Amino acid sequence: MTRRAAIALLAALVLAACGTTPPRGGAYYKDDGPGANPPPNLEQIADAQPRIEPLKRAANRPYEVFGKRYVPLTSLQSFHQRGIASWYGRRFNGQPTSSGERYDMYAMTAAHTVLPIPSYARVTNLANGRSVVVRINDRGPFHSGRIIDLSYAAAHKLGYVAAGSARVEVDSIVPGARTETAAPQPVAASAPAARPIAPQAAAEPSGVYLQLGAFSAREKAESFRVQVYRELVWLSDVIHVLASGGLYKLHLGPYQSQEQARAVAQRIETELNLKPVFVVR
Repeated sequence: MTRRAAIALLAALVLAACGTTPPRGGAYYKDDGPGANPPPNLEQIADAQPRIEPLKRAANRPYEVFGKRYVPLTSLQSFHQRGIASWYGRRFNGQPTSSGERYDMYAMTAAHTVLPIPSYARVTNLANGRSVVVRINDRGPFHSGRIIDLSYAAAHKLGYVAAGSARVEVDSIVPGARTETAAPQPVAASAPAARPIAPQAAAEPSGVYLQLGAFSAREKAESFRVQVYRELVWLSDVIHVLASGGLYKLHLGPYQSQEQARAVAQRIETELNLKPVFVVR
């Protein structure tokens, strides 16, 4: 177990004893966070550059933390995951990672429970469409519901340092594979790559949609769309922004049947106190 995992385990035991829960950020201790004097050029820090590296056998052996067994991948391969990302900062800065390297909170790195060490992954913030490439050199996060811990620099570039966590997609990168030959297409900040915005009704597939709201300004619609994703961390379906009749409407879906849509609508109504309107196209 790395020192970071041991610290996480000790902190979890302390938190359990006092009846509290860990903070939203990547830290397990309240005194973790950004450094006192971060570099002035965080936005200009380059993404990690994928390259073929020998995997570290010791870092990719099965291990157990908090009573849960993890079996890391032992080869570079396609991997896709969607969930909550957190970040870790100054408390671990300079400490050994699972790779044996020192953690640098201002480098484009990340911790993952099973991706090979070292390997590379593209992480996309689903709330704003920002995307970064990081090098996996550590294990974690060992907290239920989180799938990846990014360095402070990577989280800053994805725009969720202040929030502490964000809903993301993680896609492994295999250097030399065909998917790496094409440069990624730029994504507007308001339009996540995995959640396209449909400007016209004709662009939407047929099916049952849930209308979450209608706004006179697109900016307000986009803002509410981001808010919904932040509040409903379990929501993985696309929220389309549809321009119609002088309004910008948020349509969630499509769903194959009203029964399927109704189950989602009931959960949204319970958690957001918002009653979606059924729309069939």
